[in-house]
Amino acid sequence: MRTGTTPAASEIKVAAVQSDPQVGIENKKSNVESTLQLIAEAAREGARLIVLPELASTGYSFDTREEAYLHAEPVPNGPTLQAWIEAARQHDTYVVAGILEQEGVALYDTAVLIGPEGFIGKYRKTHLWNREKLLFTPGTEYPVFDTKIGRIGLLICWDIWFPEVARILAAQGADIICSTNNWVWTPPPLFDDAGNCMASYLTMSASHVNTIPIVAADRVGEERGGKFLGCSLITGTNGWPIGGIADAEDKTIIYADLDLTASRAAMIWNDLNDLARDRRTDLYDPLLGFNGTPLVR
Repeated sequence: MRTGTTPAASEIKVAAVQSDPQVGIENKKSNVESTLQLIAEAAREGARLIVLPELASTGYSFDTREEAYLHAEPVPNGPTLQAWIEAARQHDTYVVAGILEQEGVALYDTAVLIGPEGFIGKYRKTHLWNREKLLFTPGTEYPVFDTKIGRIGLLICWDIWFPEVARILAAQGADIICSTNNWVWTPPPLFDDAGNCMASYLTMSASHVNTIPIVAADRVGEERGGKFLGCSLITGTNGWPIGGIADAEDKTIIYADLDLTASRAAMIWNDLNDLARDRRTDLYDPLLGFNGTPLVR
């Protein structure tokens, strides 16, 4: 029987790359070469949407703004992005990756979306974590990009702690969210009895409440005294991980088969439960700060 979701209208394999880029200008060339190898590997496995971690070409732990400037590039005309554009064209795939962007004197923690046709768009991280506030300028918008495989929204790392981000992307019609991350080890407990971390649960929750798949690619390894959490995952429209959650230590690529446009019907659960219709937007202004009420607790 043909329905709105049968047969699948945009069925593709997606990949979340869990890698270990290292900061330091002496490491940048090898970081970029590694991303190209990982894109090629995922493409050989049939992935048409490949997500790499936050700041995949530079590493993360910049000591100073001066050092960050040495790693930064313009978007889309810098050499790293041009190499990714050529890789996406060569492998006929879509790539999301984190890069350190410079525009004028401003530095941005940016996620870029590239396809076989070239550069599609970028998202600049809006919620800056810890020392990022001393180095980067926060972004100011949540774009959703139309592509041949579906509508793609982007977020970066700390954004997943703010439920408004995924909801705004979903409300704009995103079919899938690509999440580039550098989740860090924080004070314990890091994992529950099932071995899962909070970042994974937050990703599952955002996916579930918005009925939208999320491809979350994190990094692993240690860098200048900090350690990264791994635990990359790919969720379906119901929020549950497809194929499990990646290890906290291993460099790996995880894959899932998704129908990207299935999320367009998934918000309607039954005759009486429709997530979009059931939202009480008439009551949300105080929560969002629109009426000037101080948000103190």
